[in-house]
Order: sequence, then C-alpha cells, then structure tokens
Amino acid sequence: MATKRICIITDAWRPQINGVVTTLGRTVFTLEQWGHQVKMITPQRFHTFPCPSYPEIRLSLIRPGSITKLLHKYCPHAVHIATEGPLGWAGRRACLKSGRSFTTSYHTRFPEYIRLRAPIPLAWSYKVVKYFHGAAVRTMVAPTLIEELGEEGFTNLVPWSRGVDMELFKPRDSDFFHLPHPVFLYTGRVAVEKNLPAFLDLDLPGSKVVVGDGPALTNLRNQYPEVFFTGAKRGLELAHHMAGADVFVFPSLTDTFGVVLLEAMASGVPVAAFPVTGPKNLIKNGINGYVNTNLKKAAMQALKLDRIQCRLFAADFSWEACTRQFYGNLALQTGR
Repeated sequence: MATKRICIITDAWRPQINGVVTTLGRTVFTLEQWGHQVKMITPQRFHTFPCPSYPEIRLSLIRPGSITKLLHKYCPHAVHIATEGPLGWAGRRACLKSGRSFTTSYHTRFPEYIRLRAPIPLAWSYKVVKYFHGAAVRTMVAPTLIEELGEEGFTNLVPWSRGVDMELFKPRDSDFFHLPHPVFLYTGRVAVEKNLPAFLDLDLPGSKVVVGDGPALTNLRNQYPEVFFTGAKRGLELAHHMAGADVFVFPSLTDTFGVVLLEAMASGVPVAAFPVTGPKNLIKNGINGYVNTNLKKAAMQALKLDRIQCRLFAADFSWEACTRQFYGNLALQTGR
C-alpha cells in the first residue's frame, strides 16, 4: 500500500471522550502504523468557545481562508470531514472552493440531539445535515444506519463499521467496585440525549454505577444519591471499571452504533438495551445481551448469560478491519 497524505477535519477531538473521538483516534493510529501521513485539523488549532448547553465541547472560531491555507500546505491525497460543526463547514467550503473531492462521515444524530435542546423541527435540521453531506463523494456511516438514512434522502452512503481494542478491554477483576452485586453499569457521556433516567429509575438489585462526565452529571448526582457516579475514566482505568460490571445497561434511544457496547462485550459483560438502531444490530438475545422495550427485564435476563460468549462476539470487530474500510472509502486523488 503506497504511502498517502490524509487530512481529517473534525470538531470532535481530544480531550473530549466519546465514540467519535475514540473511532477517529484509533483510525489515525492504525493509518500511521501502516505508514500513511495523517494531518489533523481540530479545535486544538483555533481559539474556541464553549458550546451552549454543552460546555465540555469547544467550538472553533475560524478565520476565512484558514482551512484553505492548511490544505494547500498539506497537499493531501484525500480529505475527510468527520463532523458537521464549524470546522466541518469551513472544511467543506474550502474543498468546494478549491475543487477538491472529499468524504464525510455521519456519527451523531444531530437533528435529534438539537431537538432535545431546542424546539427546532427535525425536518429543518435534517435538511441542513443532508445539504452538508450531499456535497461529499461518499458519506461513511455505521452499517446499522444506512437503510434509515437512505429513507431520509441521504445519498452516496457507504459502510464504515466500528471496532474495539481486545487487548485493553478484556475480563478482569469482577470485584473491582467493592459494591453489592450485581453491578449494573453505564459508561459514556452524561447528557440528556443518553436517556439515563430510563436506567437510573429502574428497580434493580445490587448497585448502579455511572462512568462518565457531561452537562447532566451534577443534576443526576443530586437526583440519584444511591447511584455511584465515578466521573470520566480513560484507558486502563476505564477498562477495569467496565470489566467490574455484571451487566452493561445502555438506555440511549439515539446512538448510531455504540462503541461502548463492543467494549463491554470484549470485557465479558453482557448488554441490556432498548431495541433501537445500534443495540438491536449488535446484541443477539441470549448470547451477548438482551434488547427489550422493558429495560429492567433485559437487564435481569442479561445476568444469566455466559461472559465468554460476549467476548467471542466482540472479537469479530477489529480496528484494523474498520480502518481498512475507512481507507477504501476515501476519495483518493492522484497527482498531488
């Protein structure tokens, strides 16, 4: 495979902790391991301000022409725009102005997330998002979403799956938390779109643990004093927390894939979730978890499952395979 210069433009990047950042970080690492040169255009290059209602996310203040200058400097063989934020829009304009082909990816249900925070009709938001992606040669999406987005009118959709680090996420000390078992765990952003009360309100035996940070953390801590909130965790520390659970409970109704589901399964932890896009495509009832409109029933059923079977299922998802898919989807240009 010949060495290529690849530029990725993203509004979501470290120190944020979410599935988009995890996916991009692992993809960049793997591409560089293969010998490619990856240039990142992220908020770290610009002055930023906190996103309204979500201060952990920083939005970039971009001078006109900044992205065009960077692309001219890098002279990449391929440009990928990962997000629909200020940097994404600026990157889109720069590519169109200079005649560069580019790809995009759809990671997050922005129309639904915006609707949770403001009374903006979904149809309006979808129109804007479709316009954004419509200029791309290809839009990479989780395989779980292709049919749904096609029905919404998106075009040029191609699959880009997600992966899991099987060396980091693996069965470990099940008594890690020193809490009454069974331990029901959620990890991820603590925000309104994650629908956490659907988990925290359940009448379950043992203990409930929430690992993560976000704008709803303070309020939820006050509302649910019996729940153990750990704050954000990373790397090996996160892996130990994940493996210390008996069941991973995923109450979200809007996630497009859910990388954390694979991380839980790799840790030998079965998953309980609602039967919605993402979970229903990854969870096989009776094998690696349960999906059910009754989340308590799914959580209690998941307790009975074989942890080895959960890990075996996750082994089919590697970052190498996902990165190969990403690279194959790029709009590579010759003569640069």
